[in-house]
Amino acid sequence: MLADLRKIVLEVNSASSLPEALEIIVDRVKKTMVVQVCSIYLRSEDESEYVLMASDGLLQEAVGSVRLSIDEGLVGLVARREESINLDEAESHPNFAYFPETGEERFASFLGVPIVHQRQVLGVLVVQQRSNRRFDEDEEAFLVTLSAQLAGVIAHAEATGAIQHLGQGSVARFYGVPGAGGIAIGHCHVVSPLADLNSVPYATCTDVEAESSFFRRCLTSVRDDIKSLDEQLGERLSREERVLFEAYLGMLDDAAIGGEVVLRIESGLSAAFAWTEVIKEHLRVFTSMEDPYLRERASDVRDLGSRVLAYLQEKQPLKTDFPDRCILVGDELTASILGEVPRERLVGIVSVKGSSNSHVAIMARSMGIPTVMGAVDLPFIHLNKRTLIVDGYDGVVFSDPHDGLVEYFEERLIEEQLAAARLEEHADLPCETTDGSSISLWVNTGLIADAEMSLSRGAEGVGLFRTEVPFMLRERFPTEEEQRKAYREQLVAFHPHPVTMRTLDIGGDKALPYFPIAEENPFLGWRGIRVTLDHPEIFLAQVRAMLKASVDLENLRIMLPMITNLSELGVARMLIERAFNEIVEEGYQLAMPQIGVMLEVPAAVFQAREYAKRVDFVSVGSNDLTQYLLAVDRNNPRVAELYSALHPSVLLALKIIADECRKESTPISICGELAGDPMASVLLLAMGYDGLSMSATNLLKVKSTVRSVSMTYCRELLARALTEQDEMGVVTMLRAELDLDKLAVNRPAGRRVQAAL
Repeated sequence: MLADLRKIVLEVNSASSLPEALEIIVDRVKKTMVVQVCSIYLRSEDESEYVLMASDGLLQEAVGSVRLSIDEGLVGLVARREESINLDEAESHPNFAYFPETGEERFASFLGVPIVHQRQVLGVLVVQQRSNRRFDEDEEAFLVTLSAQLAGVIAHAEATGAIQHLGQGSVARFYGVPGAGGIAIGHCHVVSPLADLNSVPYATCTDVEAESSFFRRCLTSVRDDIKSLDEQLGERLSREERVLFEAYLGMLDDAAIGGEVVLRIESGLSAAFAWTEVIKEHLRVFTSMEDPYLRERASDVRDLGSRVLAYLQEKQPLKTDFPDRCILVGDELTASILGEVPRERLVGIVSVKGSSNSHVAIMARSMGIPTVMGAVDLPFIHLNKRTLIVDGYDGVVFSDPHDGLVEYFEERLIEEQLAAARLEEHADLPCETTDGSSISLWVNTGLIADAEMSLSRGAEGVGLFRTEVPFMLRERFPTEEEQRKAYREQLVAFHPHPVTMRTLDIGGDKALPYFPIAEENPFLGWRGIRVTLDHPEIFLAQVRAMLKASVDLENLRIMLPMITNLSELGVARMLIERAFNEIVEEGYQLAMPQIGVMLEVPAAVFQAREYAKRVDFVSVGSNDLTQYLLAVDRNNPRVAELYSALHPSVLLALKIIADECRKESTPISICGELAGDPMASVLLLAMGYDGLSMSATNLLKVKSTVRSVSMTYCRELLARALTEQDEMGVVTMLRAELDLDKLAVNRPAGRRVQAAL
């Protein structure tokens, strides 16, 4: 059965359309499981019905016309319960319903499994048998596995619009990780690296003859390259070893792959997209072969595919015509790609790979561009030029939205714009409560471009300068002097306000291309201070650059990330003192800057007072602390919705840290997404945090909230929040108490979005 499963999966993935994929499944499942009927029901556009969309065993006239309400029959029960139902006497079940229009006989046995994608039931896969038959565990597992495969195919069809041909809804949702808050409505522009077979966007051609001629010229160029390579290696390889080049030339022939591509071009596809689709089909065939030698030939097909694709893409015009209201979409976007788009046209960003800590996400936040990262299920190559909605607050991308959904998000955009205008009046006002308690508002930054926006919105300093950004912008480690110049720019830009520079924090989801760290579990591995203490030459060069950059300014603060043990703090302080003494001996005049730690692991929570005794300040890294406490990788879209810094356990940990630091009179601040959440700001104020460090785009929202409440009221809200059982209880309570609509504070919209859909 496992071998049959693999073959069916390969066939389904090779199907050219959703109807073809459905037909393959019902036919192959019926034969494999030896049943009389296999059927697939898909949900309707309004999600009130399930429609029979494919069947082998029922009347074909019933396909597309038989509709079951969500409360009707065993199919409806499977969908409602979101679990398999296995019956050997289906007629005796209270939910059994008979539909004569399907032409079905009285089938005694029934096995139905839900087709689920990202917690949504897309349909139901059913097999039926006349005789009383209890399907065994292996058969049920087989069908469950196939339904999971089918779920991805259906979601893909929704995104590309193919499902419209089946009378279903066209709006598809794809979940990722919030990269930068905001809403964007615009047109998808797919960017792809050269010669990447998996990233060529769907495109058509207007002149078939010219496109075919262009394709043949590219094939001729590749043939010439292969012949030249064959001649160059002629003396070093035997005749048998050179047979590969003959195979390459044979595959390019019109009677082989070349001919298949020409047929697709004649159907209206661009040469590049037609070529990649044909090559990927052949790759699937080779990788599914049982013969090891033939299976290994897949690498030859892939190599040939990349060679031809390079020519097909090389001839394309270098100047890219970016659409108005451009939403940039790609497999793995880079800062250089982002820089190619005119700023006035760029309204949104979606990256299949990457996290909220990716350089692109950091840049997007500083530029105020709504961004979704890690949208792993997005079939982006098929979305070029399509209309998209990017919800950077919830990390959701909608493709081909209908008018009602567009109208809903346009209203949210207008709300944001009005709220932003109202908030400007708070820019020059102090951040203090109605009864006179104040808290400092700082910014998280990594780019000099952030400075002007931050200061114009009332930032009182930098709570987190990500020093890894200058490292990420280069193809090698920056020199001490290069670092000094970068740090000096920041210190001067914010002078006389304090600038807290975190020492190099790589590892986890932050990697340098020239210093790769490959680990099974990177978030629990070699990262942060662990890396730099193992490489003191990197640490010392960076600290020396910081110290030199601070001469005559004296607004530098040095912060150590990912501290887990007091011994790490001791070694780091020793190295900083060594670097300071070296700088002084070289003739520089400066004072020792304040040194602090970033508490972001659970172990540090319970030693917070010990750290507070040994440093000048403490800062909590709420992002990592939350994911470690909840065991949730916030950059994994599969579980990202379980991540919540307003979880009662996280709030309790934050309060413990603040209480312990106050006992030593050590200043305590917090940086991360939580610090920029207006709802959370009142709780952090009540806990006793001295400073909040956030993205510049959230400064005025937080300030407006703080200025609207009293410290007494904040303490009441904190006491109530700590009694709640879960994050939803905390959010519901705070939303009921605080007037956040005027701030356009967007948290998961849930039912409102569902209503708009």
